[in-house]
Amino acid sequence: MCGNNMSVPLLTDAVTVSGKEKETAAVIFLHGLGDTGHGWVDTLTEIQLPHVKFICPHAPAIPVTVNMKAMMPAWFDLMGIDPESPEDENGIKLAAENIKAIIEHEVKNGIPPHRIVLGGFSQGGALSLYTALTCQHQLAGVVALSCWLPLHKSFPSALSGHKNVPILQCHGEIDMMIPLQFGAMTAKKLESLVSPQMLTFKTFPRLPHSSCPQEMAAVKEFIEKYLPRI
Repeated sequence: MCGNNMSVPLLTDAVTVSGKEKETAAVIFLHGLGDTGHGWVDTLTEIQLPHVKFICPHAPAIPVTVNMKAMMPAWFDLMGIDPESPEDENGIKLAAENIKAIIEHEVKNGIPPHRIVLGGFSQGGALSLYTALTCQHQLAGVVALSCWLPLHKSFPSALSGHKNVPILQCHGEIDMMIPLQFGAMTAKKLESLVSPQMLTFKTFPRLPHSSCPQEMAAVKEFIEKYLPRI
């Protein structure tokens, strides 16, 4: 099941940008480490479709090991930014359950899973990938920006069986935080988990660990394709 008794954030812990007309689809977008849902609202509003609502949850503040245990908004603890770094397995799984609970909430309110795109940037993109691949529902798609696949060694056994979920993975070519090589390794791993034709991996020259208008244009095109007006 997607939901269980773990602590689940209320939807008041999110910024929601409503559609301009009847909402028949939703994009749940997860911010990066140290940010909040507010950090992405303006960028997402620029690419919003009238029938799609955007939900930008806020991560709770927790001590983050890689930042000398400083308290900051984080979906789970980070011990290091390296494919071989130890990972916060319990924290990642708990965070995924919390995001699945938001998906369930939308489903109960009439937006079916195949009309929900899950996305995120950096740590949020990592969590969106892990959540979509382990969720009982097949979602409309995943937008994974400047990120990696958490607990990558637990796949393919952790996979919920949705091999046809479309994934748009984007990465800046001069990203010093999550190097492009990690993005490429992630794409290679994802190719072995989902049908290869469902994965699009785009890289952007001169883009550091952030976003750019060309990348957001690609995100908009992806949303238009997989969340068309009904």
